[in-house]
Formats: sequence, C-alpha cells, structure tokens
Amino acid sequence: MRLRDEIEQTLRAWDAYEKARKASPVIDFDCAPTAAQVTAAPSRLDVHSTLTQLYKRAERDGDQVCAEQLRAHLAYLGALLGERPPLDDYLTATQGCSAAGWPEEYVTAVGERARAALADIGVSWDATTDRQLRDAEGPVEAADAPEMIRAAASEADPAVRALAETDAPYTLEITTVDVDAYWAYWLDGTGQDVQLRFNLRNATFTKVRLRQFALHEILGHALQSASYTATANRTDVPWPRLLSVHVPYQVLLEGIAQAMPLFVTPDDTAVTARVRLDHYLQLIRADLHRAINDGAPVADCADHARACVPFWTTDAIADILTDRGNDPQLRTYLWAYPAGIDWFVNLADTADTADTETVGKVFRAVYTQPSTPHQLTQLWPTGPRIGGPGTPLRLRKPSLP
Repeated sequence: MRLRDEIEQTLRAWDAYEKARKASPVIDFDCAPTAAQVTAAPSRLDVHSTLTQLYKRAERDGDQVCAEQLRAHLAYLGALLGERPPLDDYLTATQGCSAAGWPEEYVTAVGERARAALADIGVSWDATTDRQLRDAEGPVEAADAPEMIRAAASEADPAVRALAETDAPYTLEITTVDVDAYWAYWLDGTGQDVQLRFNLRNATFTKVRLRQFALHEILGHALQSASYTATANRTDVPWPRLLSVHVPYQVLLEGIAQAMPLFVTPDDTAVTARVRLDHYLQLIRADLHRAINDGAPVADCADHARACVPFWTTDAIADILTDRGNDPQLRTYLWAYPAGIDWFVNLADTADTADTETVGKVFRAVYTQPSTPHQLTQLWPTGPRIGGPGTPLRLRKPSLP
C-alpha cells in the first residue's frame, strides 16, 4: 500500500480509538472521506509502533512530506503517553517552528497599536475594556447568531474566493454546545460538509464578533478545508489528507483565519480593531506559554498577565496557564495562534506598501494545500521569523496603584 494511504489508515484507527475512550479526536478535518469500515486501534502503544515504522519508511524513501507529518504525530502521541520534551523541541516537531518568542519592545509596540485601534472606536484600556467592547460592538441574541454569521460570510465570500482563486463548494451546519473548553467557536468536518459549533460558555455574540468569525471560521477554515478536499479530488496529492491540530500546518490555518479581516475588510474599523487586539493578546499568551513551560512560578506568570492585560480575569489567566502547561494537545496547538497571527498580520501590513503580489501568491498557495512554516517562509522569504526571532523572557509586575 502507498505510504500516504497507510498513514491515513493508521490515523483513522487511532482517531477511532481516542473517540471510543472519549478523548480528543485525532482527525480535525477529513479531506478524503471514505465509506470503509474503520476498526479502532488496540492501544496508543500499537499506534506508536505503527507510526514509528511508517516514519522509518518515509525517511528511507526520502518522502519528506510524509516524514514531517509522521514526526509530528509521533511527538504528540509520545506526549499523550507521558513524554514531556522541552517546549522548543515539542513545538518544532509538531507546529514546525520554535518557541523562540518575541522581544519585549516588539510586543509593547503591538500593544500600543492595539490600544490606538481601540481608542479609535471609543474603547479605553483598563479593567473594563472587555465589557466596553461588548457594549460597543452591538450585542446579539444567541438565537439570531447563526443567520447573521451566514449573512456576513455570504457578503465577504466573493472577495476571499477572488483572493484565493478557489471555487470549492461547501455546506455548513451550525450548532450550539456548552463545554468547559478554551474555544468559543470550532469548525470541523468531512469533505465539503462542515460543522460550526458555538460554545455558549465562551462565545460573545455581537455584530462585530460575528463578522470577524464569519471570516475566521467560515471563509477561513471551512472554505480552506473544502478547497483542500477539492484539490485532493482533482489531483493525486502527496500529503496525508487528514488534518490534525498537532501537525505543522496549524500555524498557517490559525494565522490566516485570525488575520483575514486585514486582507478582506480593512476598512471595517471595528473588526480590524479586534484583530489588532487579538495580535497583542496572543503575544502575551505566548509569553505565558513559554514561561509556564520553562518552570516560572505560577504567581509570577499571573502577575505578568495582569500587568499586560488589565481586563483578564483570574479564572481566564488560570485557564491560559493550565491549558498550555498540562494538556499535551494544547501545549502544542495553542502556539499556532501567536505564531500564525504574527506572521499573517505582518503580511497584511505589507499590502499597505503595495506588496499585493506576495499576498496573492500566499493566498493561492495556502488554499490549494496545507503549508508548513518552512513553506510559508519560502513564499515570503523577507517576512518575520515564524515563532519569533528569539529573546529572553522577562516577566513583568503589575504597576502599583
């Protein structure tokens, strides 16, 4: 059997095993749906043994596309089995970039730009910023959210398709859940059939947030995944067609989704203010991600969070540290958000200096097939280093009243 197909067969069996024990699924989006019966793997150790053999075969055959993905799957599965490699090693294997981090002066400059964008829409920077944003953005009843997010996606759809040069169809189902998890919106699916879930515990339904997440979830994740399915249907692609959150293309997927408004609706000041704020918040989360994994005391991490983001609650800070410090999946996956948004926000800002050719080249490439940080760098060699240029981390203390 072809190596790619053996990898997919193994991932389906592993995914069935994890689902049977009510653990996090392995497959996030299936770009090659099949009606074949799937038998769950006997154990994680059996999966690890099979993936190891497949990795040796990929290395022997010089199949770097499959080898890179197998290396990520093995690193994540090893973490599920109890391994705890240093963060930099773990992220390099899974997300395809290091945990180098961003200099304090850079993070400060991003924060200043975020505060200026908020000030432009009448929102001040203090303990009430989050509440001010919700009030300013136009609260929406949960029952009205599905139709409004569909309408926002329909309005922006032609612009995204033109930029990415994709005509891939998809069908969208929207459901609501109430789960104790970090996410507010989540999209997954099979082929051209995608499902968007609103997590009522965390989702903020405002007119602005719905416009933002129409671009993020629907025209980012849904259209992009459907486009990969279309590519896989047209071409005998070399890459395994099952997407997972612990494999190196997540930097691309989460990065472009978060930054999408800067490319598509740059004149929507309320939505772009959200993107500028998210860019800063993700860089602070990256500080905490590095700190808690480097052994920094929890109290020092919490002080840094309070000093940098006055409106984060103690519960939110605790969740940030817990997710990034303890959970093998989130310890890798959540790094994709700061690494991705930073690269794509910088790419969007080059469009202001007329580098539209690079933007178009990137969009066309990444809506055709999943791309790793190394491949993104090849598309834009002069862009910033993904994962940060590297810097010692200095945790801040809150200012005295």
